[in-house]
Amino acid sequence: MPDPEKLKEHKSLRFLGDRLHEPNLWHLNRHSVAKAFAIGLFFAWVPLPTQMAMSAFVAIYFRANIAISVALVWISNPLTMPVIYYGAYLLGLWVLQIPPSTEEFEFTLETAMNGLGEIWEPFLTGCAIIGVISAFLGYFGIQILWRFNVARQWKNRGHRSKVTSHK
Repeated sequence: MPDPEKLKEHKSLRFLGDRLHEPNLWHLNRHSVAKAFAIGLFFAWVPLPTQMAMSAFVAIYFRANIAISVALVWISNPLTMPVIYYGAYLLGLWVLQIPPSTEEFEFTLETAMNGLGEIWEPFLTGCAIIGVISAFLGYFGIQILWRFNVARQWKNRGHRSKVTSHK
């Protein structure tokens, strides 16, 4: 995890001012972690090379844990991208009720520069849908898991005090 003090002093981040001094950006609590999961999982589905930077800036704005937000973006990495983005494309086809493209797709710089041919619309639609669903599930999933864990710890604490008081 990056050292918060070094990041706060970094000259390229000075424009953020006191925003980097917000404790939730660096601490682990239910709210900052839940927001970080939502942000990181959403940006994992944004097919741009600036995913990490976008995730960090949104985390700063919403006072979410930066490290978790940025780390979760790596769900989409060079090994997982073909599978997850193909799944997003298929979902987009289904939602938009478009038949799959008959042209053979080959990912090259030329096809990327030409707007990804016929696949861009279902691909981006699928990415947006999965990104929003992932963010929603990440946020509320962490909220539920955190509360469950706290309740379990309190229950165990009460059970331990009963056991020690009987000795």
